[in-house]
Amino acid sequence: MSRADILKEIKKAEADAAEMVDGAEAEKKAAIANARRDSVSKIQAAEAAAREASESSVSKKKDSLTAERDKLLNAGTEEADELERSAAGRMSEVKDFLNKEFERTLNVTS
Repeated sequence: MSRADILKEIKKAEADAAEMVDGAEAEKKAAIANARRDSVSKIQAAEAAAREASESSVSKKKDSLTAERDKLLNAGTEEADELERSAAGRMSEVKDFLNKEFERTLNVTS
């Protein structure tokens, strides 16, 4: 083999090596881009799942608090009604007492 043939083969080998390096670089960039896309998708999916879980938890707690509020309101309404009935029953007694005391005061000053 002549020196020129050897140089041609070396140049061809160098060109092939450079082509393989360029191909490997392109594959590397594509792999990195795919990995980034996948990681963004996974992060978005995780954020969506966390948001959904949070909203579900808030909704359940809100329902629980609404039920508790309704229960307390009903109990308060019943207690207020009972107090009103009790007060209404004693109103005549209070009126009689106040009239007697007023009359007693007037009788004492007369």
